[in-house]
Amino acid sequence: MASNPRPFILAETNWKAVKETRYTTAVLPWGATEAHNYHLPYGTDNYQAEHVVERAAEKAWDMGARLLVLPGIPYGVNTGQLDVDFCMNMMPSTQLAILKDICDVLVRHGVTRLVIFNGHGANNFQPLIRELAGIWPQLFVCSVNWFLAGDRKSVFEEPGDHADELETSVMMHIAPNLVMPLETAGDGANKRFGSEGFRKGWAWAQRPWTLITRDTGAGDPRKATEEKGRTYLQQAVDAIAGFLHEVSTRSVEDMLTY
Repeated sequence: MASNPRPFILAETNWKAVKETRYTTAVLPWGATEAHNYHLPYGTDNYQAEHVVERAAEKAWDMGARLLVLPGIPYGVNTGQLDVDFCMNMMPSTQLAILKDICDVLVRHGVTRLVIFNGHGANNFQPLIRELAGIWPQLFVCSVNWFLAGDRKSVFEEPGDHADELETSVMMHIAPNLVMPLETAGDGANKRFGSEGFRKGWAWAQRPWTLITRDTGAGDPRKATEEKGRTYLQQAVDAIAGFLHEVSTRSVEDMLTY
């Protein structure tokens, strides 16, 4: 437990501080527990999301946002990896049930904004947000994919989206003790779609992960460095802090129209 509880982290703060603060916005980190090649831990998505959301929330708080980071959800949608040992799966319908219970509490206590802070590519919150809007029209719900918030092309050399150069660099910065030597990593090579429709993106299907990759990675991690991770994280934190401040302080109409 922190010696100086941060008032924007619900798990650290206390009821006295909570009662004295008018929180307008809640932020819910949501990750996954899954294999990340041979060199990164199963909790990679959770470590990353928690690190970024706490730094961004602190910066937004200092800018005047009154937001509250909720304890994170460490399980995500992994229906494409059910044959990979201990890749933990949470169905989208379960995610919706959890969100309904959380939103019920938030509305009861006067929160008008919820940001789902996503750290896992297979989590798709768009249809869930549409359903929540039909239940609580007074609660504005949106989602953030933190790993898309920075300028990837300015930092990284290799394409990828799972246990790749980006994720490996970030973990080298925030939890180097959990990163195995890069010579132990697979190359993250993955097969492309065989159908043109799937390749061009106007058709979609889920592929079993073990059909497309030998090591569960998607993207070569071997050019990763701690410095790249630090640089990209700073970009993402700065962008997301500004966004959280907007969500907390601007009207919904002002954010969604120009």
